[in-house]
Amino acid sequence: MMEKTINIGSMETFLVDPYAGIPNPAVVLFMDIWGVREELRDIARKIAAEGYVALLPNLYHRQGNVSNEFYDDGRMISLHRLDKPRAKIVNDQRKKLTNEMILSDIESILSYISDEERIRSGPVGAIGWCMGGWIGLKAGIEFPEYFKAIATLHATRPISESADSPHLNLDKLSGGLYCGWAELDHLSPPSMVNDFESLLEGCRVEYTGTMHHDVEHGYSLPDRDIYSQEASEIDWGHIFNLFRDHL
Repeated sequence: MMEKTINIGSMETFLVDPYAGIPNPAVVLFMDIWGVREELRDIARKIAAEGYVALLPNLYHRQGNVSNEFYDDGRMISLHRLDKPRAKIVNDQRKKLTNEMILSDIESILSYISDEERIRSGPVGAIGWCMGGWIGLKAGIEFPEYFKAIATLHATRPISESADSPHLNLDKLSGGLYCGWAELDHLSPPSMVNDFESLLEGCRVEYTGTMHHDVEHGYSLPDRDIYSQEASEIDWGHIFNLFRDHL
């Protein structure tokens, strides 16, 4: 495999390519609130090892190389367990990222994918965590002609009062969608997930979801203090089936 960091405009993007003489489908990794870090780069390598060109863009590129990680005993502390000063640092960087910026960046990523000879033309995959899960849903809604295999893990607030809330346009999704949920998620509780899944009924997208019991928001990330290997392995089985079926 080949890995490198490229610039798509001013957006630094980590790319892992399993190229072996033929082009492969692309999968875009949408970061969570923390930013790009080695934990997500390792996941990009995991995806590329299955035969996909993995692209991990820094959506905070307008702020510079922003990535905040806070550790305790070798485990990354979850946002809802941070003290207020450090939580404010993380939340402030997110507030500077607008939905318009995100959609503009996705357009740039898709343009790069379309022009790159080592990437197979056709459907594109996506995976996102927390904030990135929300972004993955919006990517599928705004660019359904491209994104045909979307995976979200503990996506943040898929239903809200915002005019940009994903739940308002789920009928635009196409291809396949897999969502991993956490029973103890304070941002997307089971009641919200139930409403979200009800809205997906009758939509053209092929949806599969898993509600993991006794896990919290952030359970799927291996460096996290609340990581659940059991739940994560279940998710990865579904995710790679999704990519095989739709990419």
